[in-house]
Amino acid sequence: MLTLLDHIPDGLLDCTAQELHRSLPGPTLIQLPGRRPRPLFVSVLLHGNETTGLSAIQSLLDRYQRQELPRELCIFIGNISAAQHGQRHLHDQPDYNRIWPCGGFGNDCTGNTPEHQMMRKIVDLLRDRDVFASIDIHNNTGLNPHYGCINQLDTRFFHLATQFSRTVVYFIRPKGVQSMAFSDICPAVTIECGKPDQPHGTAHAADFIHSCLQLSDLPSHPLAAHDMDLFHTVATISVPEHINIRFDGSRDAKIQTDEIRFLPRLDQLNFHELATGITLGFVDPRQTNIPLYVIDEQGNDATQRFLRLHNGELQTACDVMPSMFTLNTEVIRQDCLGYLMERMAW
Repeated sequence: MLTLLDHIPDGLLDCTAQELHRSLPGPTLIQLPGRRPRPLFVSVLLHGNETTGLSAIQSLLDRYQRQELPRELCIFIGNISAAQHGQRHLHDQPDYNRIWPCGGFGNDCTGNTPEHQMMRKIVDLLRDRDVFASIDIHNNTGLNPHYGCINQLDTRFFHLATQFSRTVVYFIRPKGVQSMAFSDICPAVTIECGKPDQPHGTAHAADFIHSCLQLSDLPSHPLAAHDMDLFHTVATISVPEHINIRFDGSRDAKIQTDEIRFLPRLDQLNFHELATGITLGFVDPRQTNIPLYVIDEQGNDATQRFLRLHNGELQTACDVMPSMFTLNTEVIRQDCLGYLMERMAW
């Protein structure tokens, strides 16, 4: 499936994500020379509707059209066919950010689809080239700050992530994400750049890539305490397929037994530390079972630990901080409602 290029193809710097299929036949790895030999790896469009990464790469490459890159740069442009239709992924495709080899994080995301094989090939290619660092660029659909995500509690990873934001999230679930695959061979970060098509998100991501290209090395000395706010993703919240989702929840609403009505602005709770007993939504008052799945980072059911029902209100059962809560039902069905975090001492 993978196209390998050693140059910037015609039209790449000027097209939209929806037009990208006219310049590239499919998933493409572009390997560009630079003054320093160990390449910086950047992946974009692993989700076809998350376009900030492509815009950032276009901005960066436009900046360097007439000068040499400070370091070799390898760019993976992922799900071009989904981008053509503005979709996270097409119905007959796997999620391009759930199929990378897990390495030391477990082997539960191995597979033998062409897409799985492609991701393994990319990791092998970059390992052979002694990759310097890895950046995976994403957007989200709820209200979230810009932040970096890492999968190892390592000083080099801290330094890389805080080049982008002082807000850093450590997680080991979901499996099969790009940053996990590369965490085995180099410092790796996923950067979350807010909603797509926001100019400040593009500028922030482009400046971050530019800064990383300038680095001769990643420091190994500890960060100062005030340089990073570190959070730990401890659980994922999903909605069962048979439960209808609405975002017009109120105490006075008449609610069916097979539905949940979340708060209309649920995503405004993201990255706010919530106390026990905070209401997230409403269910039929006769309901005794929580109509959600909460899975902890070991893959165990943790619904009762984090959520509770009280007189028809869905509430937090402990102090917790949400992230990536979304109002987009398609994203909820394809992925999840969001994540729960705790502040982490480091």
